Amino acid sequence: MVLPITLEVVEFRVRGGRGWAGGRLRSGIVSGRVSRRAAIVSVLLIASASASAPTADSPILPTEVRDLWGDGEVVVRGARAVVVGRQAAPGELSDIARRADRAGRRVSAVLGRSVRPLVVVPSSAAEAAGLAGVGRVDGLAAVADRGRVIIVPEFFARLNSVGKDVVLAHELTHVVAGTDRLPPWLYEGFADYVGYRDSGLPLRAAAAELAAEVRAGRVPGELPGPAAFAADGRDPVRLARAYQEAWLACRFLADRFGERTLVRLYRDARVGGVDRALAALGLSAATLTARWRDYVRDQLA
Repeated sequence: MVLPITLEVVEFRVRGGRGWAGGRLRSGIVSGRVSRRAAIVSVLLIASASASAPTADSPILPTEVRDLWGDGEVVVRGARAVVVGRQAAPGELSDIARRADRAGRRVSAVLGRSVRPLVVVPSSAAEAAGLAGVGRVDGLAAVADRGRVIIVPEFFARLNSVGKDVVLAHELTHVVAGTDRLPPWLYEGFADYVGYRDSGLPLRAAAAELAAEVRAGRVPGELPGPAAFAADGRDPVRLARAYQEAWLACRFLADRFGERTLVRLYRDARVGGVDRALAALGLSAATLTARWRDYVRDQLA
């Protein structure tokens, strides 16, 4: 499934055009032409899987990144990350390895488990699409597939330092935590929660589109369903709000019950369903929605 997310940072002004999501760039997070949401989290193709990788000194590459290009690949290892690139400068791969290590620590801090990222850096978007087994990856900053993160070099390069870090943390959350049996508001909101955690981004900046709606007196009436996340290009602003709504639902749960409880709810929901997991907290879908709406209003009005 294709899962885009957007961001507009109102506090900064950088000249830019219209990107993949059709939004006007006004962001201190990126430079150049790229969608607002790709600036922070990217568009993701997610396959539920568990990350695995050898230790940094292991001579053996994991199967997910083995023999991608034969003799044409360059391997760089971070503290825990493994990065395999093609026609990329070693310095670029080393930077990605450092970022992947940092993103892995962020995901590990939330999930309480070891994270060893596998990152593939092809030479082009077309090659990235081929590795991921999809037709196109236009406008995507990265793709996560079968336990590995595939960088889309043309778009990933346009992100600034904060954007790259959040992209990797968001993707690794999907890879490590899984998404099966969950509604999209929960798995997308949870990945955003981890991605934005410790990023230093102001809430109103990261949820700019939703904040504009709330200031206009339009508070969302329900948690976003699958249709709200349709990446068909028809309403990119609504798509941006869907991700922001999902993020704030998870942020509310963490603020109200604690981060550990949010993680436990996520795991329980994968096993027994989201309604049962919410009931353990004394919540129903209706009561969560009501409290989330109040939270959105309080945070963004």
